[in-house]
Amino acid sequence: MIRAGILGRKRRVLSGALLLVAAAAGFIWHRSTFIAPRPTAILSDRQGVFLGQIGRTDLGYGYWPVERVPERVSAAILALEDHRFWDHPGVDPLAVLRAARSNIGAARRVSGASTLAMQVARMQHPASRGYVAKTLEMATALAMTARYGRQAVLQQYLRLVPFGQSSHGIAHAARWYFDKPVDDLSWAEIAFLSAIPQAPAAMNPATESGCSRAVERGHRALARLHAQGVLSDDEFTHAEADIDQLAPERHPVRPVDTLHAVLLTEAMMAAQPPIEQMRSTIDIGIESRVAKLARDRLDALRAQGAQQVAVLVLDPRSAKVLALVGSSRYASADAGMIDYAVRPRSPGSTLKPFIYAQALDRGDIAPSTILVDDPDNGTGIDNADRRFLGPLLPRQALGNSRNVPAAKLIRVTGLMQTHWFLGSLGLHDGARTADRYGLTLAVGGLPTGLDRLVTAYDALANDGILKPLQWYDGQDLPEPRRVLSERTAREITAFLADPMARLPSFARMSSTEYPFPVAVKTGTSQGYRDAWVVAYSERYLVGVWIGRPDGRPMAGLSGATSAAMLAHDILTDLHGADSDGLADGEFRQPPGLRPMPLCAETGKPNDGRCDRVLSEFLQPSPDAAGSAIRPVSMVTGAVPAHLRISTPNNHSTFIRNPEMPASLSFLPLRLAAGAGIPQVVWYVDDKPLQLAAADETVRWKLSTGRHRIQARAPYGDSRSSAIEVTVE
Repeated sequence: MIRAGILGRKRRVLSGALLLVAAAAGFIWHRSTFIAPRPTAILSDRQGVFLGQIGRTDLGYGYWPVERVPERVSAAILALEDHRFWDHPGVDPLAVLRAARSNIGAARRVSGASTLAMQVARMQHPASRGYVAKTLEMATALAMTARYGRQAVLQQYLRLVPFGQSSHGIAHAARWYFDKPVDDLSWAEIAFLSAIPQAPAAMNPATESGCSRAVERGHRALARLHAQGVLSDDEFTHAEADIDQLAPERHPVRPVDTLHAVLLTEAMMAAQPPIEQMRSTIDIGIESRVAKLARDRLDALRAQGAQQVAVLVLDPRSAKVLALVGSSRYASADAGMIDYAVRPRSPGSTLKPFIYAQALDRGDIAPSTILVDDPDNGTGIDNADRRFLGPLLPRQALGNSRNVPAAKLIRVTGLMQTHWFLGSLGLHDGARTADRYGLTLAVGGLPTGLDRLVTAYDALANDGILKPLQWYDGQDLPEPRRVLSERTAREITAFLADPMARLPSFARMSSTEYPFPVAVKTGTSQGYRDAWVVAYSERYLVGVWIGRPDGRPMAGLSGATSAAMLAHDILTDLHGADSDGLADGEFRQPPGLRPMPLCAETGKPNDGRCDRVLSEFLQPSPDAAGSAIRPVSMVTGAVPAHLRISTPNNHSTFIRNPEMPASLSFLPLRLAAGAGIPQVVWYVDDKPLQLAAADETVRWKLSTGRHRIQARAPYGDSRSSAIEVTVE
């Protein structure tokens, strides 16, 4: 009985020991698995100037894979780090005995015995020095060598080993310090780099003392290689002379002005396969000049409440981003870390060119169509200056940035169609429906970012072809696609480039006028919270936003009096800095059209009796202008119906202007025709509002919520169909 108990205990002890051995073996096997940190990238500007590194891991930069180890590199590394590498199983017994004897004799640690495999184990699982950690490294190194083989261990070492300045791996170090691939390194450069891993901080090539120590140890590596017969006498002599003359690159710190661009590129690369070297489209020369101009202009506007600025500069033909200013200063107190170039804000009137472009492209209007800017317009939209200019050509209506004609055009083209078209340009992601914005699409009710805005404007500059912004070479981009006809894109560009068309709202020789052809559109959000401009010439496209991080109003700063001034500074500087001797090009005219003088009041050919004449691109046939006349009143509605409400539209959404007192916020109610009924009673939410003549416009004071509106004859059963409107 006692014997059986003893046997049982022995079995349990043996089973426990076997389990411990199995667990330890599994633990060591797991530790021996190669870890492959994601490679980071070295980012340079379009001329090769260093901008920064992106994709940093918790361990630093580098970690480029080493597909094939050049024999010269392996010989130099092993000569210094592990010269019996090909003979031991991952742990060098001779080195262990030598280190133990030295350490015991000195009564302290004076020598190590780490092989390359042990160093890989330590780099993959860093731990404080000690006998337990060293035992784990040895066991891991043995398992790693048995599992993968010596060649693979050497490759893993050359991927992870630190070379100072957060650089890891021989491939990254070769590019970082000598701007060349590993295969192109000279013997002197190989010896220099091989010296660094023993003490990367002490041999940091960025410091004079560190560089001297690395050179000194590199001489030892060359001597060993020569003694081993790896280097011939001539090779040794030349390498000894070369290593003293080496000048490894000392990279500047990441330029502050490009920080937002670097971070944006890094974010775009997060979901893509790693690229070891990247060339940005950013031009550091342009970037620096634009950033300084932006800061100077913003500083001059701070007294009026401006706190932040964002700028994007593109090559309009390629859509390559040449400069990004995400804020005035990244470390500024006014939330400078936020990249305002990609922050959605109310764009004011900057969406109007696309409303006109769509109407022209669809044939809803022609360049000679007369649009009416009037107070009794039935849209619930008012002009910013509370004035009305009467009949206008599209060129004038857009040039003067009139709200009323733009809102009418949305009704002509269709709210849902306009919303879809703006989405096709990338100005919104479709998360909210058209009803959410209503006719406020014409005045900045749809938030968008500066990056989206300049992308859409680039389609105008590119003859109707929409191209995604390009931030770096080799970027995986969708194919360009046509969003507007060539003719329409050039017509809108001509509208925006005509300083005469901006009169009387914008004075001549102001921030929107240039000594060379530039198409300009400004925008100001409600309460002067955001000031915008997009301006483009044949060479550059510039987008500017000025505002505040907290979204509070500025003191009367509009797009024309702030953002447009900065765009003027930038475009003037960029065109003045060009030294190719070429004259600034004119915008190309729409194909198949030629400029013709039109009477601004009628849209008909000038007969010599017009008070104001504008040149417009039209068909060259004599009757082209006359046949193109399509007053808005002729295309806004169907045949009048018996007691049919014409204003407002059914299912319209209106957003009250918070700057206007509630007592002055009205919505006009109007019938299409009375058809023999002299008077009607207007009902709102089934409650009588007012008895009025059938052709009279009734003003209903806006109140928040969803409302039902109907007109009824005071006698009999005649009544209109009820409509619903929403007021926010």
